[in-house]
Amino acid sequence: MNSMVQQLCPVQSCKKIATDTFLLRFNSPDIVASAQPGQFVNILTAEIGKGPLLRRPFSISRVEDNIIELIFHVVGIGTNLLSQNQPGDWIDVIGPLGQPFHRDADYGTALLVAGGIGVAPLPFLTNDLLKYGKRIETFVGYRNAGQVFTKHLQNVRIATDDGSDGFHGNVVQLLELFLNQNNFQKAKIFACGPTVMLKALTELAKRKSICCELSLEGQMACGIGICQGCAVERTEDTAKYALVCKDGPAFLSTEVNL
Repeated sequence: MNSMVQQLCPVQSCKKIATDTFLLRFNSPDIVASAQPGQFVNILTAEIGKGPLLRRPFSISRVEDNIIELIFHVVGIGTNLLSQNQPGDWIDVIGPLGQPFHRDADYGTALLVAGGIGVAPLPFLTNDLLKYGKRIETFVGYRNAGQVFTKHLQNVRIATDDGSDGFHGNVVQLLELFLNQNNFQKAKIFACGPTVMLKALTELAKRKSICCELSLEGQMACGIGICQGCAVERTEDTAKYALVCKDGPAFLSTEVNL
């Protein structure tokens, strides 16, 4: 059972690491103590009355000692306010939330796949998979070279939509090319990114008969399953819908209809 907490956490640093992309580090021994790869935190991006009312969900990107790292894009008022945090500021955080990736399944090679800011949970996952002794191959896709961020990842292959770095095309095409050239008896895909990418990846995993686990995005307001804003349709179950924040964000690709 998760030891979820809500607390004010001191900011250690917030730095720009790529185009419109920031790395936020804050101190929270309580969240670090129970956080697992694939989980997220919900952050109030500004004081009540000074910014968006609803919290924003962010994948836990990495933990180090008592520090949690988050990687995020600035896309609106909330993330813009968050990017302005400096050492000495405090942020209101709830976490850890959600279900983590299932890392201990029967596979030898982990194929990590990310589109854009979907790279966020992969450093934490990478570090954990190394402890399990898994071979790791990582595939990341971005619009252009200015967005590329690959720190703390293993055996990285890059795809860019405009061909300015690495493979010219999308990350699913890059993975398919790799799979066609390499034969894996036991592999598992771990993926995070936009829904259109995850749909294409689900089809590829089905064709190649590879187990595939997806970290989904959702319109999360509460982060704990009360608001019902992040429903996703199940493929088969007694319940027609699952909630990304509570039942996920990690789901097997065979469990959900995207």
